[in-house]
Amino acid sequence: MTTAEVPAFPMERVAKCPFDPPPEGMALLRETPITRVRLWDGSTPWLVTRFAEQRALLADPRVSADVRRPGYPSPAPVRPGGSGIGFILMDDPEHARLRRMVTAPFSVKRVRAMAPAVQNIVDDLIDEMLAGPKPVDLVEAFALPVPSLVICELLGVPYADHAFFQDNSKTIVRRDAAPEDRFAASAELTKYLDGLMEQKLANPADDLLSALAERVRAGELTRMDAAQIGVLLLIAGHETTANMIALGTLALLEHPGQLALVRDGDPAVVDSAVEELLRYLNITHNGRRRVALEDIEIAGEVIRAGEGIILANDLANRDPDVFPDGDRLDVTRNARRHVAFGFGVHQCLGQQLARLELRIAYGTLYRRVPTLALATEIERVPFKHDGSVYGVYELPVTW
Repeated sequence: MTTAEVPAFPMERVAKCPFDPPPEGMALLRETPITRVRLWDGSTPWLVTRFAEQRALLADPRVSADVRRPGYPSPAPVRPGGSGIGFILMDDPEHARLRRMVTAPFSVKRVRAMAPAVQNIVDDLIDEMLAGPKPVDLVEAFALPVPSLVICELLGVPYADHAFFQDNSKTIVRRDAAPEDRFAASAELTKYLDGLMEQKLANPADDLLSALAERVRAGELTRMDAAQIGVLLLIAGHETTANMIALGTLALLEHPGQLALVRDGDPAVVDSAVEELLRYLNITHNGRRRVALEDIEIAGEVIRAGEGIILANDLANRDPDVFPDGDRLDVTRNARRHVAFGFGVHQCLGQQLARLELRIAYGTLYRRVPTLALATEIERVPFKHDGSVYGVYELPVTW
């Protein structure tokens, strides 16, 4: 295969259905489990399309998540010096050491205990929405505030600063943002979290930033490391879930039969709908990026040491060998095996919290607003084609 024949990645989402992966990617899924693709810098890492091969590589210790390693298939230029990368882009044992410091608040037991607080947030926002004018932008009125309020409460970040951190987060996840703009936005958020860390060191509270401050005080973390962990959790804690709430709502509005099943409120169906929407929508569009530490034989190919690997979760979650008729949204499907949250040691730390927020948001909004409807044509909805996290910029709805 010549360089000219290697498809560019990420692929343009020009599918007829805005919820489907790019047609070129779907064609690769049908043709081969692994192939070369071309990135913005001219490099040609391996693209892994299918479910089994992705799970195998994500669990393989010969595969590195360290963005600083030569050959890592970065989606954009890396900040000089590689500072501020966060533990999700590190390998064990450093990855495990830092991750353990923030695991407890995201445990199943601790997350379950948050359900009443999340329910109150959701109900209050719906009350405000129903009391105001219509149509309304569901992103601004509901989808974005829900996870932002939750992660602010968990971390100890003032929600009054939400416009600041949301704007900077949007810049960081935009694929077409200039590198200097992304670096500047990251520096602004790091400076902001460092300032909060200073406050927590002086006046600790019952929140995650204060727990990190205690680690700083004990000499287990530098203050900068603690601030960068805070940035990671703040961005991941609101950006992805907000997009899932809005995009999931749009998908259900476009599938009224499926929406009716969720609206009925049976908890088992709502739980199933959360997993199916995570599988079906796949809002992370950069794939999971890795680099081989040793030669790895897989699917009839050899990934050489130092070669980049991209694991396209949106394609794996449509793999017909695992999810028959995967292009169809079916909220009664058992989709729990999806790789929307990854797999292996780097599996998403906040997945249980995301599930809780989605379960309560989906399970409450359509029940309390049973006549919810799109207030425009779907063709006029502005989708985030320019983002590494897919969703909609706004979603006009009425009732």
